[in-house]
Amino acid sequence: MSTEILIAGGGAVGRTIAIALASGTHLKPVLFAGPPRGADHRASAISAAGRNFLDAIGVFPLIAEAAQPIEAMVITDSASEDLIRPEVLSFASEDGASRFAHMVPNAALDEALERRCAELGIEEIADSVRIFEEDETGITATLAGGGSRRGALLVAADGRGSRLRAIAGIGTVEHAYRQYGIVGTLSHEHPHHGTATQHFLPNGPFAMLPLTGNRSSIVWSEREPFARSLHEMDPFMAALEIERVFGPSLGHLTLEGPLQIYPLKAILSRDYAAGRLVLAGDAAHVIHPLAGQGLNLGLRDAAALAEVLGDAHRLGEDLAAAPARYARWRRADAAQMALVTDVLNTMFSTKSVLLRAVRSIGTGLVDRRQRLKAMFINEAAGFAGEVPRLMRGDAI
Repeated sequence: MSTEILIAGGGAVGRTIAIALASGTHLKPVLFAGPPRGADHRASAISAAGRNFLDAIGVFPLIAEAAQPIEAMVITDSASEDLIRPEVLSFASEDGASRFAHMVPNAALDEALERRCAELGIEEIADSVRIFEEDETGITATLAGGGSRRGALLVAADGRGSRLRAIAGIGTVEHAYRQYGIVGTLSHEHPHHGTATQHFLPNGPFAMLPLTGNRSSIVWSEREPFARSLHEMDPFMAALEIERVFGPSLGHLTLEGPLQIYPLKAILSRDYAAGRLVLAGDAAHVIHPLAGQGLNLGLRDAAALAEVLGDAHRLGEDLAAAPARYARWRRADAAQMALVTDVLNTMFSTKSVLLRAVRSIGTGLVDRRQRLKAMFINEAAGFAGEVPRLMRGDAI
């Protein structure tokens, strides 16, 4: 029985799967990383469970200096023209979960993952999978540049527009939001003290997320015309507009590098496996960014898949049985998170004064109930539901 696991996609999820398999099992990952990717100026939130996972596979020590702990979170609900935005909900480390997340620049994470792959001697091929064929004993991937490779399974971690998902005939459920995502990095006068701020505004949520130093990452959902206008503005004027919307608490803001914009869409695959093909990361699910859980869902995929494959191999089972177990495990979790983010975005992205009053009452009740707050923190930290062993800090 082949012990080679073919992985299509050199992004964060594809590489974490390869590293988890190489460092914790006797299976051999083969990574088809595709052509070199452009610079990524974004940053991602990594939950406490995600940090456990990256620690367990030897990646987090490589990004520790670039990782900014989120010590507290403040949520407001107000009209865009309000000068004062009262807090309706806040979480802090003393509520029961110290450092429930870290913010990490994507470039630093990518560099660390590439370095760890090299340390483990993971075979990496700078090509992409064009097509595949499977039979009773394995699966053969044909590469875009010619040649082929055979393994026990093929993991499609090739992004939201996954070619392999389409070839396998796996359908998707999609919902396009009438919003664009705006992301970028800002420096500011005053320290953020590790506090993440989420303003729920009528056109969409605005998050200011702390990075190392006096720097923060913004993740802002807005209508397309405004997003395009902001993207085309002079950087100085764009920073002033962001400062006007966010408020004066961090002082003067300065953009570091360009803003990036993209249309927001939710995508859920109808299945996560077809025969010997397995979907992971954005190939399986794309959700609204308001909760910062996109990468964390992908890391849960990686940890769960490594666990399922490692267990099957130790028991001497045909690895062809593992994808179905993995799919049953992961589909419900991703669907639930997609639903939660969709409902929150729908509820909060409205100009209704009455609905805003109802929301404020509801969030105020949560803010005063420690048990409810602990539940939300547990969810944000990534410890809700069936958590893979690697995300609990245990070996596989």
